[in-house]
Amino acid sequence: MTDDLRTRLANPDDPVLCAGGYLFELERRGYLTAGSFVPEVALEHPEVLKQVYREFVRAGSDVIEAFTYNAHREKMRLIGKEELLEPLNRSALRTAREVAAEGWDRPPLVAGNISNTNIYDPEDPATADQVRAMYTEMVGWAKEEGVDFILAETLYYRGEAEIAMEVIRDADLPAVITFGVFADGRLRDGDDPATAAAALEAAGADVVGLNCFRGPATMLPYLEAIRAAVSIPVAGLAVPYRTSPNEPTFFNMHDHCCSVHLEEGRTFPTDLEPFLCNRHEVADYARRARAIGVDYLGLCCGNAPHYMRALAEAVGRTPPASRYSPEMDKHFLFGTDPSLKRHNRDFADKA
Repeated sequence: MTDDLRTRLANPDDPVLCAGGYLFELERRGYLTAGSFVPEVALEHPEVLKQVYREFVRAGSDVIEAFTYNAHREKMRLIGKEELLEPLNRSALRTAREVAAEGWDRPPLVAGNISNTNIYDPEDPATADQVRAMYTEMVGWAKEEGVDFILAETLYYRGEAEIAMEVIRDADLPAVITFGVFADGRLRDGDDPATAAAALEAAGADVVGLNCFRGPATMLPYLEAIRAAVSIPVAGLAVPYRTSPNEPTFFNMHDHCCSVHLEEGRTFPTDLEPFLCNRHEVADYARRARAIGVDYLGLCCGNAPHYMRALAEAVGRTPPASRYSPEMDKHFLFGTDPSLKRHNRDFADKA
């Protein structure tokens, strides 16, 4: 029997690793529309979604996030396919369970996933009722499909996060709650992330933290503040982009070297490639996050299996994908294997 989330989190020396980032990965592969970002792939190409789930587990993820991010009633209304809401959710959940049951040495947990609704408005009480109804149906389907816990992610209002927590608690499931923090460093209803995280701990969350928007450099200080504010496990899922104090989120990044016109001068979401971290930076993020006490660790939008493997290896894991980790000692120019041809090795500095 698979250990549950709380059992895995009870070992402070062994973090739970979680691969997010399905949204960008499936857009790159040509199975998801940037902008609306609705996971229609769960219905249209479930075999592709299963392969992405599988690749992230092979790379070291302890969790399969059932890809229901943005699969809520408001997004489905926006693309005119509200009647597909439940079938899409159930397909994403079932394919996640199928991959989790594929005979892994360490079976992954399956997380039901709810996300920012983009309709919540603290000045309009009616929107709170709409959000609660949307979350209730999604969490209900996730529970029926046998998830291990619920991840409520990229929540940029404390009030919306508190609604998510109420719904998850009513369903009697473990809860991971993560905020998305915009450039000003606060949630949109005014709280700093650490204060909001403490409030969600008091409301019953099992894990609180941050995901998305911010890369390692601009997320780590906020994770450190959250770690100091709460006693429960902390989650940190940065985006693998080189954000900076001047451009603290991937919404703010400008490519000053690009000679091709970008729409409205904005690189998000389809022109962010120049800002990607390398694998060593991802590994460094993993080590620094662990050093400040992040217990639920991963990457969000922009993630890919090679990044996840680097993160897993940085915390001492050897996932199945490590079978194919780089072996540069065998490279014909830059290797050190004594059987390599000397005239090629001597030429390396001129390559």
